[in-house]
Amino acid sequence: MDTVNQINESDVQLRDELIAQGVEFVMGGWVDALGRSKAKVVPVALLPKMLAGSERYTPRGMGGLGRMDPVEAESVAMPDPATLQILPWDRRFAWMSADLLAGGTEPFALCPRSILKRQVEAAAEAGFTMFLGIEPELYVVRPELDDEGYLRPLTDAGRIRPTQAYDVESTMDAMAFLEPMSRYLTECGYGLFSLDAEGGDGQYEFDFGYFPVLEMADKHTLFKLMVRAAAKDAGLVASFMPKPYKSAWGSGHHFNMSLGDVETGQNLFRDADDVRGAGWSKLAYSFTAGILRHAAAIAAVATPTVNSYKRLTPRMTDGNISWAPTVAAYGDNNRSCMLRLPHNRPAVENRAVDSAVNPYLASAFMLAAGLEGVRENLDPGEPVTTVTDSATALPAGAVRLPRTLQEAVDAFEADPLTHEVFSEDFVGAYVEMKRTEWDDFHSQITPWERDAYLLNL
Repeated sequence: MDTVNQINESDVQLRDELIAQGVEFVMGGWVDALGRSKAKVVPVALLPKMLAGSERYTPRGMGGLGRMDPVEAESVAMPDPATLQILPWDRRFAWMSADLLAGGTEPFALCPRSILKRQVEAAAEAGFTMFLGIEPELYVVRPELDDEGYLRPLTDAGRIRPTQAYDVESTMDAMAFLEPMSRYLTECGYGLFSLDAEGGDGQYEFDFGYFPVLEMADKHTLFKLMVRAAAKDAGLVASFMPKPYKSAWGSGHHFNMSLGDVETGQNLFRDADDVRGAGWSKLAYSFTAGILRHAAAIAAVATPTVNSYKRLTPRMTDGNISWAPTVAAYGDNNRSCMLRLPHNRPAVENRAVDSAVNPYLASAFMLAAGLEGVRENLDPGEPVTTVTDSATALPAGAVRLPRTLQEAVDAFEADPLTHEVFSEDFVGAYVEMKRTEWDDFHSQITPWERDAYLLNL
């Protein structure tokens, strides 16, 4: 098999070290538009060739992004050895993040990791590095249905429905899944500091450290593999669906973003002389304003599915506040806004990101939007202090976030920044994929429609 580069002696040494640790196979994982890791499994003896670019793919269309082209040049998956991790749940395998190179030389237009790397480079040229922390929520349930057709939670408390978050018994009942996850996250260097049961039966959240944005996106890709493996080993099913049931709490993946000095890494979002008295720097406010300017377009990659917009509603079915934002506004520790400036950490928290997110695409767009705000010295205005739980009472200057995937995709296509962050090939393929998803959903006849109209019209 042809290779792109010469084999390096350091790669031969790495191969020998992995063999000594019992590794049998290696993977260079690239991600599709849905954030799922794809890779060929390569015998560890061939690791040096793999790191030289031996593994080729025809990736267009995998994950629904772009039409298959039988005559298109292959892409090479070029693994990043800095991301190598022996999988703690199956030590026969070592995994790395990889970039897709079109024809083996240039970044493939539809490669999410390469898209993010371009924005990381742009930030570095401006003197910044972006740090990202993700707060992942997800459902883990039994692979069996109850009498009402709902997957059963671990607690035998009935179908998934709103429950009390942080419930100790629910957490302890899930230790068959949570205990190995804790070990895996710790071994892989995530800096896990807490885990808990969330507001839905079978919903859990993990809180761990923050990292440079590319590293965090890589870690999130591995995290999803880890979650699914731990769930299967416990005889369970994990789901990153944002809103699995009408009465269920939605699963967010809040993004906590900050800029640091590219040379020292020092956080640049705090300033004791803040004119608003909240302790935030002018840079933080401008970064916030940039994201708000492009909020509608960002939604297409931060909340990227039809189901995502079932989560972004002001109220739950029981009338309680959903805790999911519906308004593009920012608040001083205000959890009802899209962007929150929290009191306990120097980061801008985007709460309008859900569990279906591809972190490479979403963070690339948000970084570009934030940097635009910095370049243009934008100001977001005064923070919102009231609860923004109703589209009929918008704060001054705020706009309603998209209500549907169709609205978000239209905004994505129309936004000039979209066409700076993403190639035209990517924009065309992504818009086509998401409009097809919306059309497929919109063509369905739902039980709600039959109940409302079949015998009443």
